[in-house]
This record gives sequence, C-alpha cells and structure tokens, in this order.
Amino acid sequence: MNLQQPTTNAEDVNYWQTSKSSPDTWVERAKKEILRAGGQVLAEGFVSDPRGTAFMLAFTLEGDNFKMIWPVLEPKTGNLKAARIQAATALYHEVKAACVKAKFLGTRAAFFAYLQLPDGRTAFQVSTPELLDAMPRMLTASIK
Repeated sequence: MNLQQPTTNAEDVNYWQTSKSSPDTWVERAKKEILRAGGQVLAEGFVSDPRGTAFMLAFTLEGDNFKMIWPVLEPKTGNLKAARIQAATALYHEVKAACVKAKFLGTRAAFFAYLQLPDGRTAFQVSTPELLDAMPRMLTASIK
C-alpha cells in the first residue's frame, strides 16, 4: 500500500476545520455515494505506518475494482483530529465528484486513477510504460 505523504500541511488545504462530523461519518457518506452509483464497497479502513496515515476504500463499479487511498496531511499545529476529519471530508468529496463525472464520462474514466490493476496497484501508482503494459492490448493499440 502506498502511503507516500505529500509535503503540504493540512492547514494549507481545503476543508481544514470546516466540519465537526467524525471521519467515520464522512466515510459512510462516501460509501453511500458508491452504493447509489450501483457499486459495492469491498473494504474500508484507516491505515497507519511510519510513512503516514490514510483512509482506504475498495469497491467495485460496473465490473471494475477500484481502491482509493486518501492521505491524512500532517498538521503544523499538531491537531490530528482535525486533519483526519479533513482527509475523510476530502475523500467523500472526491467520491461524490467522481460519481457525478461517471454520469458524463463513464465509470472507468471518472475513477481511472483508482482503477486496481491485476497486481493490486492502482493506475496512479504505476509509471506510464507500466500502465500501458497492464492495459488490454485493444485499448492501447492506437497509443503504442
């Protein structure tokens, strides 16, 4: 699992201290959006290791598997509770926006960065050459 932390501080990003709802509430809201879109939530969790902490949602939509790993940004002030709420809030808004986007562009296009490849990594975790090798030949024939 990739928990590579961005260098941005939590206080410098949207949704900082804009909600008092718990992270669990925001994750539940995200799961409801996935269900409303016809998907099935396979797993959820809060992950912590020496590289950082993150929320994770794994789900299926229209036959594809997706995995979203959303980092909790490091707060300058040490307010980890607010940083966790912020991350869960941002995760919810990403899911909601992608569900709307899917209505216009299709599920795979809307959630492409989170598409889970056969080796378990997501599309955003691999380099362009690796991604092209992992895609079915008929999808990449005009690209190569």
